[in-house]
Amino acid sequence: MQKTNKKKLEEFIRVDHAGERGAIKIYEGQLLALNTIYKDESLKKTILEMREHEKEHCEFFESEIKKREIKPTKFLPLWDLLGVGLGFGTTLLGKKAAMLCTASVEEVIDKHYQDQIDQLQEDEKELRKKIIKFREDEIHHKDIAYEEGASKKGIYSILDKVIKTGSKIAIRISEKI
Repeated sequence: MQKTNKKKLEEFIRVDHAGERGAIKIYEGQLLALNTIYKDESLKKTILEMREHEKEHCEFFESEIKKREIKPTKFLPLWDLLGVGLGFGTTLLGKKAAMLCTASVEEVIDKHYQDQIDQLQEDEKELRKKIIKFREDEIHHKDIAYEEGASKKGIYSILDKVIKTGSKIAIRISEKI
């Protein structure tokens, strides 16, 4: 039986923990804007539901970090601030931008999780099964975002590229540090 590379496994868990926590922070930033400045009860309900999935994912990776004695990324405080800021800022731009934020992040995460699924060996069946389920949740969030009005037309195409680039940079940093 082939075993998953220990260093690679630690990177997977570290970055997935940071990413799920980052997703919660983005939704918290969106909720902050929705509770204070940009009122939209329907959007608020949608975001609250998606945040619940992210909490489940984050709790799983927090427990894996503790169980496997993996150090979380040193950048968690910065990712928290940037996540809240991204969520808040995109929501202030309106529903299309808020939903594009979700769609853009989830498109990066979809590919990221698929890459991990492809690399996990037989010795990590349970972890692989969880990541497959979480990936399905993230794809569902992306689909909801497009149903709710996410758009990449016009100026939104630039926002999409900025969000995706930032997400990919955060992934690379969190894997290593």
